[in-house]
Amino acid sequence: MNTSELVQPRHLAKKAKIYIRQSSPNQVLHNLESQKLQYALRDRARGLGWHDDDIDIIDMDLGQSGADIAFRAGYQNLVSEIALGNVGMILAIEATRLGRNCTHWYQLLDLCGHHDCLIADRDGVYDPVSINGRLLLGLKGQISELELHTIRARMTSGLLNKAKRGELALRLPTGLQRLESGTVIKDPNLEVQSRIELIFSTLLKHKTLGQTVKWFHEQDLLIPRANVHGVVSWKPATSDMLASTVHNPAYAGAAVYGRTRFKRSEKTGRKAPVAVPEDQWRYCVHDKFPHYIDWETYLQIQAMLSDNQAEYSRKRSRGIPRQGTALLQGIVYCSECGHKMPVHFKTSGNNSPVNNSPGQYVCTHRRQRAIGSLCQSISAAAVDKQVVAWFFEAFSPSEINIAQDILKQCDQERATVLSAKTQQVQRLRYEAQLTERQFMKSDPDNRLVTSELERRWEVSLRELKSAEEALTQEEQTVAQYIIPADLLEQLEDIGASLPQLWESGLLTLPQRKSLLRTLIDKVMLHRVSSTVISVRVVWRGGATSGDCITVDAGRATALSRCTELQSAVEQMVKEGIGDQEIAATLTGNGFCSPKSDQVLVNTVINIRLSKGLLRDPGRSYPRSVTGFLSVSQMAKKLGVTPAWIHARIGNGTIEVEKDGQFNCYLFPDTVDELAKLQRLVSNSQAKSSISRRQHRA
Repeated sequence: MNTSELVQPRHLAKKAKIYIRQSSPNQVLHNLESQKLQYALRDRARGLGWHDDDIDIIDMDLGQSGADIAFRAGYQNLVSEIALGNVGMILAIEATRLGRNCTHWYQLLDLCGHHDCLIADRDGVYDPVSINGRLLLGLKGQISELELHTIRARMTSGLLNKAKRGELALRLPTGLQRLESGTVIKDPNLEVQSRIELIFSTLLKHKTLGQTVKWFHEQDLLIPRANVHGVVSWKPATSDMLASTVHNPAYAGAAVYGRTRFKRSEKTGRKAPVAVPEDQWRYCVHDKFPHYIDWETYLQIQAMLSDNQAEYSRKRSRGIPRQGTALLQGIVYCSECGHKMPVHFKTSGNNSPVNNSPGQYVCTHRRQRAIGSLCQSISAAAVDKQVVAWFFEAFSPSEINIAQDILKQCDQERATVLSAKTQQVQRLRYEAQLTERQFMKSDPDNRLVTSELERRWEVSLRELKSAEEALTQEEQTVAQYIIPADLLEQLEDIGASLPQLWESGLLTLPQRKSLLRTLIDKVMLHRVSSTVISVRVVWRGGATSGDCITVDAGRATALSRCTELQSAVEQMVKEGIGDQEIAATLTGNGFCSPKSDQVLVNTVINIRLSKGLLRDPGRSYPRSVTGFLSVSQMAKKLGVTPAWIHARIGNGTIEVEKDGQFNCYLFPDTVDELAKLQRLVSNSQAKSSISRRQHRA
């Protein structure tokens, strides 16, 4: 029976929608009385005049918060039905079920008013069109939003107060345990303690997470990881595991709250935790936990890892010293635009760097932003050579003894690895004994149990044997390691012998780069001319030094006296002078080639040919050799291009020696040689045809 004068026949001609929602999965499972009250709204809809067939229940949003509508599919479906004019009344136990956000609440009121849809709760029926109904519904929406804020404040006030004192019982990382009294201690397992300490010491030595992971794999050492219940398992090292360890301030004894903020993802629309900088942490209380490292070491590690990212354009960091022949990688800047100059290496056909390629310092800032071409590109070899020479001059023997420290660190590392592998054998021996005892205590007639225990025992014995063999090998390595006496003598005066030590190969490329960075802050480069580079070194402390150096031009047209050189060659060729004599005369007159301090014969030949002048009359270049075929002649017989043959000579597919007399490749003019090369051409064409068919497919 209709008990409200607001319900008219036009409303009864439409559907009645009952919206049911609870804010969390925990409420859905345990607050069952609230669910019953909301589902009982069907009886209220019947009392207002609707038939059962015209009453729909929307309960798709059980377990969803009312603070937002992004993930409430039921609410969005309800709004769609209202917009289509299919809903005569919305019923909810209270306004908070429909939403706790005034922005969405007033949008719903406007939509209901426009489509003549009533809203009802357990207190009454309201018409969003009337001023009284809109006033009451507006107040309910305001109270609902305020209530959400009040609930959150009440729930978080105690939590924040505990976090401020450093007593909030957050989940502890592996290696720390919380007793029932609330006191935090180190894991009593000494292997876990030493392995975590080894992670930090190894990272401080190798400087990067990638190299640290590689070292753990090479030493066959595992990493302890505790699950949510505190049970420790041993797993191979990964970058994510080590990153979560070295970035956790709990290992430095700090109780931290607010290391992350929840931000909405632009792609998914969901909120996800995002790490924030240290200065934005909510609370940080020092000396609340046992220390694995001190706070200064923790800050040093964070700064080092941040610097390793080498984000040139945004952070201008130096980057970690890496492999590569360019010794100034990460500390070279362009004097023209002030931006960092990355290193470019010559690449092979598969885009991999060519071994021992000297590399170039290239300023790509303008090109990356499409505002121009490269500022400058400078060969690294000449610049590195000059800067290293200045470094040797500035190096004081009393300041550092880097090589001796390296050897001491090697001894310490071997001792640490030996200790870690000894602890690993002790743990595996205990696990093997434990599985043996479990197997012996089992009922032999219960094969379902004993077979599995026997398998575990065999696996543990195999792991123990492998670990014992690795430990024996490590002990032998440590016992056999002896530092050469001549090397110890050289280390007594490292400053004087540093240039010889530098060239001896004892220091790797990353170690050389790290050594340079101990004194050099940055290097500024500016190309004055095609063959002159201005180099300015900024030393640690602010002092500077610099000079101009001469570099190779790279090509003849880049020479400062290129036009004069070409004219001289042309004049002397017309006078009938040979290439050798022209090169010697021009060298005496102060000319040089692009990559040499004297004029090369090839430079004279290239200039002469570019001018269309005849070849040197003193040399003979026959068009054919009896009994042999040149590359072009063989290509004509095979029906391919000379470039095809040259490419296969270069990759070793075709084996042929260059004739010393004629300085060209000559093939025997025989039937067998021609047939062999024809088979090679046929196979190449067949593979090419298959490749094209696969590409089209």
